Amino acid sequence: MEEVQAWLLQNQDLAYQKFQSSLCPGISSIVGVRIPLLRKKAKDLLKQDYRFYLDHVTNASYEETMLEGLLIGEGKMSLEDKFFYLDRFLPKIDNWAICDICASSFHLKEADLAPFWEYLSKYRTSTREFEIRFLLIMYLNYFIQDPYLDDLFSYVDGLVSDDYYVKMGISWLLSVLYVKEKERTIAYFKHHHLSPWVYQKTLQKIIESRRVSEEEKKEIRKWKKETKVEC
Repeated sequence: MEEVQAWLLQNQDLAYQKFQSSLCPGISSIVGVRIPLLRKKAKDLLKQDYRFYLDHVTNASYEETMLEGLLIGEGKMSLEDKFFYLDRFLPKIDNWAICDICASSFHLKEADLAPFWEYLSKYRTSTREFEIRFLLIMYLNYFIQDPYLDDLFSYVDGLVSDDYYVKMGISWLLSVLYVKEKERTIAYFKHHHLSPWVYQKTLQKIIESRRVSEEEKKEIRKWKKETKVEC
């Protein structure tokens, strides 16, 4: 851990620290190491006894916790071990950046999907903002496919939260569902129970997508006007 902490200080970028702190308000432990360097460091640690890091991480900085999540996602270990380390890691997440970057670091095989889906489902009842956010980002990265689609729509439709990053996670997930499963998502929009805020933000994210045609965006702007709220 001392070696890692020394490496973080050696690679500190104060301008980036200031920038990243502005994106993650309230997080005071940011050293200021850029994400590509952290990914490279994670790959170096994976060549060593990286479980020693997972078992001794102090989480003294944002970057130490980011490395923990990257090692869990990219480490070659059994699913049972991943679940063990995830259960220790998820309660530590306190910002969207660690949540989203680490959730995108898994390399799930087809055979991993069903057990991972079952594992993640236990976090649906969590009251922690970033545990739910992690669940949503995992869903949009790996589970926008059958046989999970009906359950995905059902889950987000019943997910009620006042937490900003949960609401944004729902909107992001639904916008990706629209891009990848347009007809099923449009059908869902016709009878959804989303809050007006989440629905508006979802439509806005779809409009901002480069994977949506201008013709479609014109139609979606009409939907936005029908449920105008402040976002």
